[in-house]
Amino acid sequence: MRLDTFYNYLALEKRYSPHTLKAYQNDITQFFDYLALQYSIHDIKEVTHQEIRSWMVSLMQNQVSTRTINRKLSTLKTYYKFLLKRGWVAKNPMLKVVTPKVGKRLPVFVPEENMQRLFSDFQFADGFRGMRDRLILEILYSTGMRLSELIHLEVEDVDFWNLQLKILGKGNKERLVPFGKPLKEAIQNYLFLRSNEFEEVLPPQLLVTNKGKKLYPKFVYNTVKKYLSTVTTVDKKSPHILRHSFATHLSNGGADLNAIKELLGHANLSATQIYTHNSIEKLKEIYQQAHPKGEQQHP
Repeated sequence: MRLDTFYNYLALEKRYSPHTLKAYQNDITQFFDYLALQYSIHDIKEVTHQEIRSWMVSLMQNQVSTRTINRKLSTLKTYYKFLLKRGWVAKNPMLKVVTPKVGKRLPVFVPEENMQRLFSDFQFADGFRGMRDRLILEILYSTGMRLSELIHLEVEDVDFWNLQLKILGKGNKERLVPFGKPLKEAIQNYLFLRSNEFEEVLPPQLLVTNKGKKLYPKFVYNTVKKYLSTVTTVDKKSPHILRHSFATHLSNGGADLNAIKELLGHANLSATQIYTHNSIEKLKEIYQQAHPKGEQQHP
């Protein structure tokens, strides 16, 4: 089935993250397990669009979400393109498979006033830990970077002179994101406190744990959840919510959509357009409050 070669292609040429690679491996394994169990098929060349559709239906019957099903089908599309390019299959059955429609899921975000209250009213603990925790929140909200990008952010990626961060995003693509003087001062104060906190040689990463080690995802997630719980009741209080909040607040403030796209490191504009919905809702609210005819829109 050429799976090892395919996975090496994803890891080395496409430069997918270990998390993404694991998802691809799980999807492919589930698909071939289904083929073997239902049709006794073990050769990829024997698969037609009918078996793929059958797998899709079985996923639906097992209450798998439409979004997840589309991701699994996307994995198969990538796999077949890989096989076709190398001449290991003659046809692509995915061309006859129609993916189910997914309802547009709007991003959940924390209102601006709640974020302001977190940074102005909440009392973070004194010392290194409190300053580090606050800085995690400030960087995520001020730059919109992803969790993985925050963890890998190094001290040398901070350009204090030009007030910008060099962020290594998906596919090892670099982007520059500006930041303001308040964040500059916060990082400088943190670095001074960090140098006094630890005597041993620290990793190159900017943010470290209480023991001076590189951050890990669960640590950041728990930190963000802890503090967001004090200012918001949204169900999911993850680092990605701060990314959504960053983008939504920019959009509400009138930022150009292409600029938001570049700041977020999106590959295409369609991924960024979800943030315009919240801006439109904000405009509707302002219109209804400020225009004489506004209230007539909702009798």
